[in-house]
Amino acid sequence: MTTTESAPAAGTAAAGAPRGRGKGDVQGTRRLAALLLSPTLLVLALVIGYPVLAGFRESLYARGEGLDADGFVVEGDRFVGLDNYTAIFQGDRADAFWNAFSNTTFFTLTTVVLETVIGVAMALIMQQAFRGRALVRASILVPWAIPTAISGLLWRWIFQADGAANAVLRQEILWTADGFPAKMAVVIAEVWKTSPFIGLLVLAGLQMIPRDVYEAARVDGAGPVQQFFRITLPLVKPALLVAVLFRMLDVLRMFDLPAVLIGVNQKSVETLTMIAWFEASNLRYGSAAAYATVLFLYIALIAYLFVKLLGADIIGEARQKTGHRKTGRARAVRSARGGRRAAA
Repeated sequence: MTTTESAPAAGTAAAGAPRGRGKGDVQGTRRLAALLLSPTLLVLALVIGYPVLAGFRESLYARGEGLDADGFVVEGDRFVGLDNYTAIFQGDRADAFWNAFSNTTFFTLTTVVLETVIGVAMALIMQQAFRGRALVRASILVPWAIPTAISGLLWRWIFQADGAANAVLRQEILWTADGFPAKMAVVIAEVWKTSPFIGLLVLAGLQMIPRDVYEAARVDGAGPVQQFFRITLPLVKPALLVAVLFRMLDVLRMFDLPAVLIGVNQKSVETLTMIAWFEASNLRYGSAAAYATVLFLYIALIAYLFVKLLGADIIGEARQKTGHRKTGRARAVRSARGGRRAAA
């Protein structure tokens, strides 16, 4: 009788020992991971965290001469609180801000959509096996390799009044003047330059897809269109989302291309980065820091929504799979314990 009672206890202790060691191993792994990541986190805090905090602090001050509450002239840095932000949204600089905000959003939506479509088409072409494929790949990647300033000068020459664009269209359009044609000129130049970037990342994702998947689809009778929407697009989605996210963050900070192609202080192409640079060049550092802070928050919001909306399903599937695995393991352990008890 004593032997019968001690066997389950021993089995319970033996079954519980690995579980305790597993928890300790997990905690030790987490501490080791935190220790190994601490230098990287420290560098990121110094390189990213400190400038962000310093910029926000600068946005709360104003430089130059001004009047205090008693009417005396004050020189140097003055604490103005949220006055710089109030001036941006409702003050004398509100019109310029909302114009730059709308231009930035327009360029982001337009260029990213066109670049995604053209980039995917480029990737599908570069993936095909044909004679001269290496030459085609090199020629497609040439625009991405050209510096942005040089690209802006090139397209400025094309969009001149007597340039190649008007010669092809047989119309005289003032592309580089202030107006809607200037926006289209920036969109065309930006799409031409950065579409190969998306094409390159999508091509890397396409090469990871096994050929057996397409062969099985052809055996089942799937056509090229069905293969693209049912196989290619879902499997290449992670690489495509990364490329689109990078391009969105890059276009939101657009400055050099419209500045070189059209010029600064042009309302039709003025972006948030350009208006922040203009304020800083006129020694209004507080206002420039406020513009930069608003742009930082805008970019962070767009990135968060992009990852949250398009990455929620992936995270949910991962959690469901993890939960199913944990449930299956628990059931196996319970059944094993029940078998040992029955045998005892």
